Amino acid sequence: MLNYEKLSDELQQRINDELLNGQGFIDKAIRRNPNHDKASLWRGAFVRDTEKIMHSPYYNRYADKTQVFSFYKNDDISHRALHVQLVSRIARNIGKMLGLDLDLIEAIALGHDIGHTPFGHAGEKFLNELYHANTGRYFNHNVQSVRVLDKIFSLNISLQTLDGILCHNGEFECKEYYCSKLDGFKEFDKKVEECYIDKSAINRLVPSTLEGCAVRISDMIAYIGKDRQDATRTKLIDSEDIFEESEIGKYNATIINNLIVNIVENSYGKDYLKLDDAHYNALKNSKKDNYEIIYQNHKIADVYDKKIRPMFEELYTRLLSDLKSGVKSSPIFRHHIDFVNNANRFKDYDYAENSNCDEIVVDYIASMTDDYFIDLYEYIFNKKAPIEYISYFDNNKKSLFL
Repeated sequence: MLNYEKLSDELQQRINDELLNGQGFIDKAIRRNPNHDKASLWRGAFVRDTEKIMHSPYYNRYADKTQVFSFYKNDDISHRALHVQLVSRIARNIGKMLGLDLDLIEAIALGHDIGHTPFGHAGEKFLNELYHANTGRYFNHNVQSVRVLDKIFSLNISLQTLDGILCHNGEFECKEYYCSKLDGFKEFDKKVEECYIDKSAINRLVPSTLEGCAVRISDMIAYIGKDRQDATRTKLIDSEDIFEESEIGKYNATIINNLIVNIVENSYGKDYLKLDDAHYNALKNSKKDNYEIIYQNHKIADVYDKKIRPMFEELYTRLLSDLKSGVKSSPIFRHHIDFVNNANRFKDYDYAENSNCDEIVVDYIASMTDDYFIDLYEYIFNKKAPIEYISYFDNNKKSLFL
C-alpha cells in the first residue's frame, strides 16, 4: 500500500492566510475518477497532471525521438524533449500576461507529443498507413498522446489537460483561437473516436480552454525558427538567410518574441487569442516556407521513404505475427506488454485485455525512440539496418543530405 504524507491542516491554513492572501486553491479539474488526485495546497489540480506526465513511463523517451532530423550524433540538433519544453516556455509567457492557468499550460505542453512516433512526422505517416491498411482506422500522434496517458497507463489525467493535448495540432494556424464547449468525458471520448474513423476529424478539433489554445499556437511558434536552425546545422540549407524577412522576422529569436508580443497585444482582456492580419499572414507564410524548403525537401523525404518505411513495414508485420501467435519470447511481450503491466501494477487495469492486437503493435512502435527502433530491427531480423549515422568526427561526410 502506498503511503503519501501531507501537510497538516493547520500549516495549510497558515500558508493560505499569510502567503496566498486568502486566495486558497481550487480543484476545477474534471477526472474520470473524481475521488482520486484531488488538489491540495502544494499540489494543485494541474500540478498533479504535470507531475504525472513527467513521471510517466514514456516521458524519458522524448530525449531520443526525432523532431525533424534523424541519424545525427549531434546534441545541438533538437529532439522532441527540447521541443515540448520550448512549447511550454512560450505558452507560459503568453499565459502569464493573459492571466491563464500556467500549471494547466505546462501539463498540456509537456504531454502533447508523448504519443509521437520515432522519426518524427515521417514515422507518424508510415505507422498510420500500416494501421489503416490493417484496421481501417487512422493513427495521429495527438490522439496517441491521449491514449498513452488515459488508456495505456490510466493515469487519471484531467479532462482539461487531455483535451488540450488532443487539440494541440500545430499544423493548422488560425488568426483567432476561440474555445469550444466541452461538457465531460462522454463528449471527449466521442471526439477521440471520431479521429480514429474520420480522417478529417483532427482538422475540426478546437481546444476547450484558452490554455489549450495557447499551447496550440505555441507549438508552431516553437518549431518554425528552431527547425531553420537545425536545417542549417545539418547542412540541408546554407543559412537561414535564404528565408524572406517578414513581419515576425526570419530568425528563431525574433519569431518567438514578435509572435508572443502580438498575441498578448491583441488578446488581452478577450475570451479568445488573436493575431493581427500582418502577423497571421507572416506566420502562415513562414510555415509554408519551412514546408517547401525543409520538411518537403526531397533529400529528407528520400531518406525516410527508401530506408525507414520498409523497416516500419517489416517490424509491424513481424510484431503482429508474434503477438497473435503468442510468442512470449518476442520483445512485444517482454519489452512492451510486461513493461506496461508492471507500470499499472497498482491499478485494477489490464492493458492487454483492453486492447486489440493492432492497437498493441501500434502502441509499441509509437513508444519507441529512434535508436531503440533501429536496435529492435537489427535484433529481430539479425541484420544491419540500412542506416548510416553521421558522427561528430566524420570529416568525409558532413551531412546526410550532401
